Amino acid sequence: MSEVTRDGSKSKGCRFGVLLGITLLAGCSQPQAEAQTQSGGAGTIKAINHTKWAINHFSVNGQSGIDIIGPFDGGGGGCCYGVPQVWKPGMTVQIDWETGQGSSAGFPGFADEEKYQAWKTKIDAQKKQHSAVAVLPDYTGQETCGITVHFLPCDEVKVTTSCWSPTNANYPIKLPLEMKEPKVCPK
Repeated sequence: MSEVTRDGSKSKGCRFGVLLGITLLAGCSQPQAEAQTQSGGAGTIKAINHTKWAINHFSVNGQSGIDIIGPFDGGGGGCCYGVPQVWKPGMTVQIDWETGQGSSAGFPGFADEEKYQAWKTKIDAQKKQHSAVAVLPDYTGQETCGITVHFLPCDEVKVTTSCWSPTNANYPIKLPLEMKEPKVCPK
């Protein structure tokens, strides 16, 4: 039964609110769950674009990397990609992506519909669909943190499951961010 306070209000609701608040705050003081750091753990899908083209979208084994990645930039953030607990030779991943114009240079605005449509047609004509199979490097005995796809000139890709930052000396893929496309790509 509710008690009536000096000002005439009932205190049962007040006590419930205080208890609820304490319970919620107690949850904030709990230790954070540690991320899976052994082989087989899941993590984010990220990418580093080493080309002059924008990556309009990409996926790893059909799972979206979400973000649009500009030329010579990084991004992604799709969830989640996890490697099998045990690495086996010959393991691969399917990378699908679309490239397109990396800047809005020449954008005429929307006021003149004809100019806008001509610009849009030119931009759309530069979009290309790509697909490649990348070898999943051996991660035996290592921490895995999702997957990072490196988009390289000539429609090539490399992947890593490393937890190291790309700026760390221990990161396994050591390539300059800005890579020039050769005049002729190897077949």
